[in-house]
Amino acid sequence: MTEQAGRLRAALTAAIWNGQLATMPHGKAAVIGFARLLIVLVRDLAYGQLTLRAMGLVYTTLLSLVPLLALSFSVLKAFGVYNQIDGLLLGFLAPLGAKSAEIARWIIKFIENLNVGVLSSIGLALLVYTVVSLIQKVEESFNFIWHVTQLRSFARRFSGYLSVLLIGPVLVFAAIGITSGIMSTTPAQQLLAMEPLGGLAYAASKTLPFIMVIGVFTFIYAYGPNTKVSRGAALVGGAVAGALWQGAGWIFAEVAAKSTQYAAIYSSFAILLTFLIWVYLNWLILLLGSSIAFYHQHPEYIVLRPGEPRLSNRMRERLGLTAMYLIGKAYRDGTASYTFSALTQQLGVPMHSLEIVLRAMRERGLLTQSGDHPPVYLPARDLEIITLSELLDAVRSAGEEPSLSLDSFPAPEPIESLLRSVEQAAGERVQHLTLKDLVLSRSPVEGIGRS
Repeated sequence: MTEQAGRLRAALTAAIWNGQLATMPHGKAAVIGFARLLIVLVRDLAYGQLTLRAMGLVYTTLLSLVPLLALSFSVLKAFGVYNQIDGLLLGFLAPLGAKSAEIARWIIKFIENLNVGVLSSIGLALLVYTVVSLIQKVEESFNFIWHVTQLRSFARRFSGYLSVLLIGPVLVFAAIGITSGIMSTTPAQQLLAMEPLGGLAYAASKTLPFIMVIGVFTFIYAYGPNTKVSRGAALVGGAVAGALWQGAGWIFAEVAAKSTQYAAIYSSFAILLTFLIWVYLNWLILLLGSSIAFYHQHPEYIVLRPGEPRLSNRMRERLGLTAMYLIGKAYRDGTASYTFSALTQQLGVPMHSLEIVLRAMRERGLLTQSGDHPPVYLPARDLEIITLSELLDAVRSAGEEPSLSLDSFPAPEPIESLLRSVEQAAGERVQHLTLKDLVLSRSPVEGIGRS
């Protein structure tokens, strides 16, 4: 029975993961692609990083919820839309059932009792820090999902956080206020009384909140990570996250309404526990939608093995030469230079593997980055003095630990002699060739060095 189950599992794995989607019929490719994505998403959840980050965001939310709403309310109060926040808060807490109104009153009471005037400068700074830390942790979670190691500059983060805290609530509630104001006018009421406009308006009133939720998710996915996210990927992630959020709200409301064990076991703490579970689900859905957007834009990460995909040494050599060929050719032709995102999409390789190769060539003085945003890659020296042997040596030695280098790991003389002969044979073929020869050759394999 165990052998039969193992053979069935192996056959199913081979059916899903063997073959390229581009060579399959459209229907089969769609089914196989969906199965691969579903397996990778489940594996990411089981791996624990998404769930751990969601739990960390829940903890940060508890610390920053009241200060965040207090800062937003102070801005909204200045614009005269303070009273509208109650309805929005109740809408977010609606899946909690009958306890949603009690939790909303509890949060509002905390905010009303918050007296910023009695705080010292240190207390006010800590208050703002808790709010900023929440947004920063969300950005760090997005960067982790998108395999981005470089954070935004302090100036960009400060301006972005300030926009989210001050301008964001004003725009949201201004849109809600304008929509409700237009719908309450006499001409609008007369038009709504006419059919089929009334039925269409009713249907729109039911679908508009869902569309707004998708729009919010899409906006967050498009501008949250510190990388260029395509509109299509952000929209796909936003649509899936919006559907998951709506479905989770309905399911959670049913479970909360029919479950009485929590109240019997936890007594008055049951309200807090239910609130924490709902906040955790919201953060998990947000991160899961970002993962879907990432895999939609970078399908090369949908692989069978867990963890960061890694390239073999020969693939690194191929990748390094190809990247330098593209960058050098764009530089010589005067066309648009390559950013990291553009190179990743052009080459179709994992970002982590490409980053290792590009970092090695930057450290060897073969590549440099411009001061643009996002930065573009340029040859650090003239194409005529960048030799191919330098490129290959930089890629081969990438990632070597100082404690485990060639000098610290001597081999027996027969092996040393063999390796020297192999390197000498490979070096003789490219010792007189430069990056310019590679760029000018019509066929980088056969015609190199003939120009």
